[in-house]
Amino acid sequence: MVSKEPRLTHQTLKVLRMFLDGPSRQFAGSDIAKETEMLSGTLYPILMRLEEAQWLESEWEQLDPSEAGRPRKRLYRITGLGQRKAYEAFSEIGISEGEPAWS
Repeated sequence: MVSKEPRLTHQTLKVLRMFLDGPSRQFAGSDIAKETEMLSGTLYPILMRLEEAQWLESEWEQLDPSEAGRPRKRLYRITGLGQRKAYEAFSEIGISEGEPAWS
């Protein structure tokens, strides 16, 4: 069952735009933070809300942390529902597919 729709703040739309620009890719939270220039206290609640609404899905990276010399990363990917809802949201505010949302 899908939970309530997430709030589509400026920051949430920035995150969604990143996923729409690479819909088949998986992104680690650190990659999203770097691209969107958001702090973790802003970013991770957004990722959690989008995942609860089933707009995103996530899984742990498949690697041995001791071999990699770092902890595993959580990888996020947009779902079909998330793509549809994100395109609808951008359309409602007058931003076309492929057009940058903000500079």
